[in-house]
Amino acid sequence: MARIKEDDDAPTGVHCRLDELLAERGMTLTRLSELVGVSIVNLSVLKNDRARAIRFSTLTAICEALDCEIGDLLVRAGRGDARPGPGR
Repeated sequence: MARIKEDDDAPTGVHCRLDELLAERGMTLTRLSELVGVSIVNLSVLKNDRARAIRFSTLTAICEALDCEIGDLLVRAGRGDARPGPGR
């Protein structure tokens, strides 16, 4: 079966609320990086809705550090408080 090439610039339909959750908790991206062991660059990619995938272990670590549920962090774009991302 041939694999379909994904367009890396296409919207994923998922919005990451990392920026909002950090602001609500008064936490910086730098501090979150220290707590979860993920680079600031990779967290920034997630925060700016440019991530194409996330490891479950990373997702769990972020949710533990922010004391939130996965559904608090990731929402379907265009639903509720999800803001449109770049190019949308």
